[in-house]
Amino acid sequence: MATTSNMWEELMPGTPENAQPEADRLTEYLRPTVASHGLILEEVELRRSGTHRVVHVVVDRETGTDGVDLDTIAEVSESVSRALDQDPQDSEAPYDLEVSSFGVSRPLTEPRHWRRNLGRMVTARIAGADNVTGRLREVTDGGVVLVPEIQPKKGMKPKPGDPVSLPFEQVVHGKVEVEFNRPDPGAETILDSNEEA
Repeated sequence: MATTSNMWEELMPGTPENAQPEADRLTEYLRPTVASHGLILEEVELRRSGTHRVVHVVVDRETGTDGVDLDTIAEVSESVSRALDQDPQDSEAPYDLEVSSFGVSRPLTEPRHWRRNLGRMVTARIAGADNVTGRLREVTDGGVVLVPEIQPKKGMKPKPGDPVSLPFEQVVHGKVEVEFNRPDPGAETILDSNEEA
């Protein structure tokens, strides 16, 4: 009987339906390798490119708001490549490896995704209600707190509105909004201190 890997190799170019079981297997197989670098394995995607497989591995940090730097990506790529070469269940067909981290376009679907974006402007898609856009102030086990910005008159800076608490069960997912003039992350904390004084 052909293994999942062999069946994958025999299929036409593209992303076949049964590539997912093999991607799931590789996710579990590679998870310890990625974890040895202090990172989380977010997903493994398989696709065909000519006669080669493309193995796309996406990694991220567990905590903090810093991204994964290029040196770390290179180190993880070397480790993952060695692990794939030693995979006892894999066919010996050639592959191209891509290792990357999620950009700001990643949907926020888990609490840790939200925590990684504290201080950023995000839009939360709410089930059965209007979307809420605001600066991500707090993330708890139960939900998030966004501070909407009140648009002032032309030429003036936006002012923070009242915080909005959103439980996770109401949030379908979130999206980070790209800001070209992102404020200093500490600015809101200073503003809060002045308001409380």
